[in-house]
Amino acid sequence: MEAIRVLFEQEGPQSLNCFIAFGGCFTKHRFQSSGSRAGRVSEVDKGGATVLFEEENKGVNNVGVVVSPVRLESLKQFGSPQFVADKVIQAEKRKESTKDVELIGVAERSSQGGLQVYEFEYIIDSTRGGMKRIFSAAFVNSKKLYLLNIAHMDKPESPLDSHTRTMLEQVLHSFDAAPLT
Repeated sequence: MEAIRVLFEQEGPQSLNCFIAFGGCFTKHRFQSSGSRAGRVSEVDKGGATVLFEEENKGVNNVGVVVSPVRLESLKQFGSPQFVADKVIQAEKRKESTKDVELIGVAERSSQGGLQVYEFEYIIDSTRGGMKRIFSAAFVNSKKLYLLNIAHMDKPESPLDSHTRTMLEQVLHSFDAAPLT
């Protein structure tokens, strides 16, 4: 197992930054509390996730990374961003707990090191956690697939506010291959 470095930084009374660096990738996640203090963040063990952090008492709100060996040199060898997004949505629909899933957006960008990064956004209604908005980013580096998943509660009675959405998009866009030192 590769070393995982995690740094937590309190940023004011209502937010906590989480920096995750390991296995050639890094990301930053800010956990935001609607109360007077930021929610506590804890690492949880979940099958398939290389690392997963959840906001305590709000397990639906989480950020995780999966690293898997692949035979590909790049995501383009697997398919276009839309093709990959369609595969992700198909996989979600096959889950027994999924009631409904809707793809919201697909994008492609270059990482700081020039790698292709695919980004996806979708909403899922599940018997496990209800309505959630999912932000995902993926890239291939050194024949390993790196996949970031950010899940946040997004129910009709308490929709995702614009500040939180912007923050989650910033986290999504921060997912990149770690610079070589």
